[in-house]
Amino acid sequence: MADSYDVIIIGAGPGGYVAAIRAAQLGLKTAIVEREHLAGICSNWGCIPTKALLRSAEVMHLASHGKDYGVAIEGTVRPDLAAIVKRSRGIAERMNGGVGMLMKKNKVDVIWGEAKLTRAPSGDKGGEIVVSKPTRKPMQPQAPAPKNTKGEGTYKARHIIVATGARPRALPGIEPDGKLIWTYFEAMVPDSLPKSLLVMGSGAIGIEFASFYRTLGVDVTVVELMPQIMPVEDAEISRFAQKRLEKEGMKFILDAKVTKVDKAANSITAHVEKKDGSVETITADRLISAVGVQCNIENLGLEALGVKVERGAIVIDGHCRTSVPGLYAIGDVAGPPMLAHKAEHEAVICVEAIAGLHPHPLDKALVPGCTYCHPQVASVGLTEARAREAGRDIRVGRFPFVANGKAVALGDDQGLVKTIFDARTGQLLGAHLVGPEVTELIQGFVVAMNLETTEEELFHTVFPHPTLSETMKESTLDAFGRALNM
Repeated sequence: MADSYDVIIIGAGPGGYVAAIRAAQLGLKTAIVEREHLAGICSNWGCIPTKALLRSAEVMHLASHGKDYGVAIEGTVRPDLAAIVKRSRGIAERMNGGVGMLMKKNKVDVIWGEAKLTRAPSGDKGGEIVVSKPTRKPMQPQAPAPKNTKGEGTYKARHIIVATGARPRALPGIEPDGKLIWTYFEAMVPDSLPKSLLVMGSGAIGIEFASFYRTLGVDVTVVELMPQIMPVEDAEISRFAQKRLEKEGMKFILDAKVTKVDKAANSITAHVEKKDGSVETITADRLISAVGVQCNIENLGLEALGVKVERGAIVIDGHCRTSVPGLYAIGDVAGPPMLAHKAEHEAVICVEAIAGLHPHPLDKALVPGCTYCHPQVASVGLTEARAREAGRDIRVGRFPFVANGKAVALGDDQGLVKTIFDARTGQLLGAHLVGPEVTELIQGFVVAMNLETTEEELFHTVFPHPTLSETMKESTLDAFGRALNM
């Protein structure tokens, strides 16, 4: 007889495991199905281990500039690639194991395998899934399985949440081969440093890897289809970041696309077509394909159940319900923005709705975006261009980090905070930052926007001195002609 649950979640990434924990907190009998690794791409191959790599690069950068801080460092500062990768993988395994402990603590059953929906949750019988043996081998060793572990079989649930995430997108004819053409999987665990690297795509993934490898001394060129790097960011912030990255030695080719890649024994030659139709060839040791991701919707049984899918993503409403009653979707598989924190927030909304609570639907305008290159980039809300396109009468404030005492003391004073307000109401519409630790600062603006803050509240907020956060208040003051330190 099939085991029965109140909620079954398919996928144990940041959306899935958070959904499982919240469901258990609300007294729902819960199970989670995972075919490879608890904590998903984010903790195993994405958010967390990439930040470990970037931290190593940051330490190397600081050590290389020790004399600027009055610190004498003898000998040549060089990367120990094996140690850098080992540290990153160790952190990934630690996070993986931590999620296993959370499942045990919250009495969530972990079912190992690949799930397929065989009956919709609507109706008296409830939903049903069949879990079979995974068809692919895990890319890293599994953490010890928690005691509350199950395997192949048939399972029933009154509610089923799909949280299967996404994977790297491949362009036809430029498919990653794991040797010369990498995705972020291979880029995280190189056996040796390439002398030259071509990065295809300048979104967060592409720019972060470009920044990591450039800091370690690799010759890096980035090709971007759009006329600016980090296309989702405010154009002014993007230009600032590009200039800083170019100063570090990175090269960019914008308004261009890679149309063909020729492979040699240990290098690639990319044919890059520019906007004017001309073609430039670039030879590099390796190519990283970072042209986006695609949702993992295949082989789940969605078609047979009639689940609505658009542009490769499962269609959901404000409470993460799909077109099939009792079936939900959260995170990357439910479409952009494809960010771990968005998945976690949707998880809570979804489960609380299932439990009969009345959570607020996700406001995607309040989901921050962060890129952890050097300099960091972070944003929330409308860009200046989007605000003007929407017909808003706006006030724009700017404050440079070069005028901030803490940034100067840190020796990292290149950056900019840009704020956008509605000129009539004073509503904060957007905030865009580039510079040191802005991925931490951005949350102040996110909280402010969530509370529907106006400029007056920010004027009357005391910001501690000396901190980088003072740039946030000064940018607000500047929008209304009141900047004090510029």
